[in-house]
Amino acid sequence: MNEFEITLRNHIEKIVPLTDEEFAFVLPHFKFETYSKNELMIKEGKYVNDVYFVLSGLLKLVYTDKSTKEHTVSFAMEDWWETDFEAYYTKSKSTLSLECIENTIVYSLSLENFDKLCSELQKMERFFLRKSIAGHIGSQRRILSFITSSARERYEQLLSRNPSLLQRVPKAVLASYLGVSRETLSRLFL
Repeated sequence: MNEFEITLRNHIEKIVPLTDEEFAFVLPHFKFETYSKNELMIKEGKYVNDVYFVLSGLLKLVYTDKSTKEHTVSFAMEDWWETDFEAYYTKSKSTLSLECIENTIVYSLSLENFDKLCSELQKMERFFLRKSIAGHIGSQRRILSFITSSARERYEQLLSRNPSLLQRVPKAVLASYLGVSRETLSRLFL
């Protein structure tokens, strides 16, 4: 097994144990891919075929409004999953874009292979259910943060949960994620 296969197996086994035979069944369902900094993995208006497990690198999920202003919805770094989940599960066109902030290495998983894994190996269904629940919890926390917290509090929450992001994310992108202007971010926090 190479380092990336070991990373994927260890990630899955944080939730469900796998025998060597089970992992040998799981692995071929994933596709190893590399992307360059600033490359779009998902483009708004295009169909979304895959969900991505980040092996190395950093991604941002972005919504662009009618005035072409970008809003950073989320980040994904090592050991995280990302896609436009609505477009992925409904086989529809994306309303979001997924862009590499750094050179990135991922395992991609098509919806067909996702369904196959879940139907043929109950452990994987349980794994993805747990990951989905964790994602819902994260989304609720982010929504509540915007409803109940000031920009400074959102910054401090991000700092406490993911301090390494602050060193890896450009300030303009960080400001977009926090819902403030780049100038406000500089004035208040940096």
